[in-house]
Amino acid sequence: MSRATAISLGLARGRMYRGAVNRCVNLLVHYPEGCSANCAYCGLAKKRPGNYQDKSFIHVDWPLYPMEEIIDAVNRAPSYVKRTCISMITNGKCRKDTLEMARHLGAETNVPLSVLISPTLLRFGDLVSMKEAGVDRIGVAIDLATPELFDKYRGSGVSGPHQWEKYWKTMESGLEVFGPRQVGAHLMVGMGETEWEMVSLMDRLWRLGVVNHLFSFFAEEGSKLEGKKQPTWSSYLRIQLARYLIEEGIGTLNDLGFDHHGRIIDFGLHQKELDDIISIGKPFMTTGCIGTDGRVACNRPFGNCLPDVKQWNYPYIPNDEEIDLIRQNILIV
Repeated sequence: MSRATAISLGLARGRMYRGAVNRCVNLLVHYPEGCSANCAYCGLAKKRPGNYQDKSFIHVDWPLYPMEEIIDAVNRAPSYVKRTCISMITNGKCRKDTLEMARHLGAETNVPLSVLISPTLLRFGDLVSMKEAGVDRIGVAIDLATPELFDKYRGSGVSGPHQWEKYWKTMESGLEVFGPRQVGAHLMVGMGETEWEMVSLMDRLWRLGVVNHLFSFFAEEGSKLEGKKQPTWSSYLRIQLARYLIEEGIGTLNDLGFDHHGRIIDFGLHQKELDDIISIGKPFMTTGCIGTDGRVACNRPFGNCLPDVKQWNYPYIPNDEEIDLIRQNILIV
């Protein structure tokens, strides 16, 4: 499980910036031989130097715990913990083992259960089996905004097994099995796409019935892209706000204005409306699967950046200082 999860469940010592808490029990399936995929930005990539057990994922340690201890900890978890999520890796054994884990967690705990699936390994029947085991939502890490970028960083460009078409077909199958808004797409900003390309993809997914879960590229040490910079903060803020407008029914892709670089220059709102929406802070918080209280449970504290007043995903409602900084940086000047 992630270090933040272990802290939240009382299995590890530590505290987080501004009193942030991890509202989701984030679990990662582990094998000594690791993952067979080779995604250029991933800390678990097959060709990343070093032993698999020494590799990191989203910049944190993932200490190992037996399922019995995890189940007991979930059942004793603080009230703010509202979901459990199993993240698959691309390993031939992971399909069967994830289903077994889901059956135990579904039967022996009382919080909702998600799976971040590995479409390359799965068939339609596996999704049905997950739902029968108690899984109520799935996530699909499309990550890249275009087929070309997907193939460059996850497919043939890195001798990887993943295919854009397979990911989309599996996501559409997920909608059939779990229903609209019960499938989330992980999208990563900063991989060479334009703001228009990312917002266009978010608009398409939302109309399809898929919820957008935004991430920022954040280089993993030792990965193929370790020297690549994060997207500019202002660009990420604009894409976050565009996602919020789309998913709250306030605007669509066609309501936004873009310059010749594909950057958002107009949100289609009067300045007062725009200021009011920015002021609530919610558009700039982490997006992920929700809990029983209707709020985002998978808030992944500081998974996109180090703790600071300027964050690429806030795991809490930004305070006045943070909102002022957002307002000063979100527009192109």
